[in-house]
Amino acid sequence: MKTARQLLQEKPRQGIFSVTPDATVYNALQLMAEKDIGALLVMEGDKLVGIFSERDYARKVVLQGKASASTPIRDIMTTKVLCAKPDSTIEDCMAIMSEKRFRHLPVADGETVLGVLSITDLVRAQIAEQEFVIQQLAHYIYQ
Repeated sequence: MKTARQLLQEKPRQGIFSVTPDATVYNALQLMAEKDIGALLVMEGDKLVGIFSERDYARKVVLQGKASASTPIRDIMTTKVLCAKPDSTIEDCMAIMSEKRFRHLPVADGETVLGVLSITDLVRAQIAEQEFVIQQLAHYIYQ
């Protein structure tokens, strides 16, 4: 089974998209729309201090009547960020995401953030692995 590090290496090189805690929600949403992503890491320098997702926006801005243009990310970001280790398997990552009910999982080697895996990344990888196993079994049976 592939690891988080392997999945990150297979993803197109886009970099790690992030904002600072002082960025406004509006600026974060602009970046998310521009990059067509559902979450941003919140970084102070190289340190991961939070994550901001579409879910945070819906629940902590829209439903609470806050203004996107004046609300800083620090006021609404998720601060308890769980990270996968580079050697975590697809199954490990999916278990974390399913149990904690979120769709974006940063991968970190100690304090160094290597990238972010989405639930879509994990599902695609798992399907590819299952298809490979099926092909191998079919080849074995028909020989």
